[in-house]
Amino acid sequence: MDGKLIYLMGPSGSGKDSLIEAARVPLRALNCEVMRRVITRSAESVGEDAIGVTPEEFERRERAGDFSLAWRANGLAYGVAVEMDRRLKAGQHVLVNGSRANLRQALERYPALLPVLLTVRNDVLRERLLRRGRETPEQIEARLARNALFKDRRSSDGPVYHIDNSGNLADAVSDLLRLIELNVKPDQI
Repeated sequence: MDGKLIYLMGPSGSGKDSLIEAARVPLRALNCEVMRRVITRSAESVGEDAIGVTPEEFERRERAGDFSLAWRANGLAYGVAVEMDRRLKAGQHVLVNGSRANLRQALERYPALLPVLLTVRNDVLRERLLRRGRETPEQIEARLARNALFKDRRSSDGPVYHIDNSGNLADAVSDLLRLIELNVKPDQI
């Protein structure tokens, strides 16, 4: 495949959706488009340009081979349409809002993908999750504990690039764009 898959991961509340939205226009200048995810709960789509479907519709699409990637996390199902493969084959770079738990599966299918982990300090993450108001304090603490497990566990044998989003969003956007520029061939931009 001629295009590069940029596989963005990070805990809920790390700011992936905000980073993607803020980087959307400058990504296009790098010949990179953001792929919309299909998610089994429309409420999860808030803040993200996603397609909400029922669990039954997701299962139907998955059985039909409509997804390049599909995974389950936190009681939801996520998928990325096969359109991603067409874009990659055409030489376009693609950014996907992925899952840390699904990174190995993604690497098996796309060994040259660029794995990017968006990190955030626990105190900042806790505050963001509380402010969001979708979870109880107990659920938030469980998410923080799960996040600590991922920090201690390698989800890839190769390098995973880290971007800290604890501070200014513009800094995280600059870091993402610089990382992509450094990891794609100049003639692919």
